[in-house]
Amino acid sequence: MSKSTKTYWNPMSVESSGQWRPVKELEGMVEELTLSIDPVTGEYTRLTRFLPGADTKAFGGKAHPYPEEVFIVSGRLHDQSFDFWLEAGHYASRPPGELHGPFSTDVGCVVFEVSFPNRVSDGGTT
Repeated sequence: MSKSTKTYWNPMSVESSGQWRPVKELEGMVEELTLSIDPVTGEYTRLTRFLPGADTKAFGGKAHPYPEEVFIVSGRLHDQSFDFWLEAGHYASRPPGELHGPFSTDVGCVVFEVSFPNRVSDGGTT
């Protein structure tokens, strides 16, 4: 099986606004839109949108046992684990187990993510 496909569309358009879903426990702060997913491996590509003023400090940092790639599409996001502001154009290829977050933003931020949950390592935690 392979990841789902969809011919050209604009997930950032007003017409696509109804496809964004709140992230569980972060309602009103963070939304996501899955662009493609492989139902067998679980690999996915998605957009995550942090709304202006979002702050996930109450949930702490996060690490998971699989690699992921992130690219900041717009806005800016502070990663407390690195004490670093990520801005449009920043990219990271995170290894399994790397602590990231909690996150906060003043102006909002859109992040493009590619995650590989089928490539689990013993080094990370959920």
